[in-house]
Amino acid sequence: MAVSTITGAPVTAPRRARRRATVPYLLLVPGMLWLVVFFVVPMISLGSQSLQTGDVDNGYTMTWNFATYADALSTYWPQMLRSLVYAGVATLATLALGYPLAWFIAHRSGRYKNILLVLVIAPFFTSFLIRTLAWQTILGDNGLLAQVALRTHTDFLLSGFKEVLRTVGLINNDQLLFSPFAVICGLTYNFLPFMVLPLYANLERLDHRLVEAAGDLYASPFQAFRRVIWPLSLPGVVAGTLLTFIPAAGDYINSVLLGSTRTVMIGQVIDAQFLRVLDYPTAAALSFILMLVIVAFVVTYVRRAGTEELV
Repeated sequence: MAVSTITGAPVTAPRRARRRATVPYLLLVPGMLWLVVFFVVPMISLGSQSLQTGDVDNGYTMTWNFATYADALSTYWPQMLRSLVYAGVATLATLALGYPLAWFIAHRSGRYKNILLVLVIAPFFTSFLIRTLAWQTILGDNGLLAQVALRTHTDFLLSGFKEVLRTVGLINNDQLLFSPFAVICGLTYNFLPFMVLPLYANLERLDHRLVEAAGDLYASPFQAFRRVIWPLSLPGVVAGTLLTFIPAAGDYINSVLLGSTRTVMIGQVIDAQFLRVLDYPTAAALSFILMLVIVAFVVTYVRRAGTEELV
């Protein structure tokens, strides 16, 4: 029989069971406190601010002015829609680029696996601003891309590429920089590791014998991917798309540094309302609207992905 080291009294089995049952809840306390202090309290403060009226000079009073939400949405819905579209396109681009890369690292890289993983996360060792500013050097009129095309005599390919981008509305003239294309490139580059890492973690656990079994059953490579690999990798796809789409939708650095007045995203509007216009209720209302839109998207997307996984 176990004996308490403090009182010397025997510790009964029910008491040990209760202690074991309590430990997991005690481990949750630090995380829950962190969420309350740095998420719940700020959200309550933000919600309260969105329903107040007044100004910085005279102060704000709670008037339960829900009309702020309607006014903010009616005024800034183009920027809200643009943010969701840019984030969606960037997420699809990161998926298209990240999936083959994650598969190669997981199953084809051999002893170079760790080196490739370090290269994936290496951009995080550089400032987000510097990484974004680098795209000005790449996409500028006399930037790296233009110089490479000129020196390799492939400028006609670059011109054709620009024509395609102009046709789909990603650039307005011959300039790649300060365009929707540049903003999407910045978003894709900056958030690509958020897609690659969850995909790699999922694909690494995939039993390659299942793919070989599909081949033994005369499945083509595409059929093996569609019937075996893709369904088993859906958890990684869902995690990667959420980790990419959510921060990309609220980003404003890329639209400020790589875009123009025609590519303003909702994060840029919220930043201006908070720091320059000093219209705190409108900024808070836009923040809440963006959060609700993203939450609705996440719930719908996760349910849909769960249904496809079961099928």
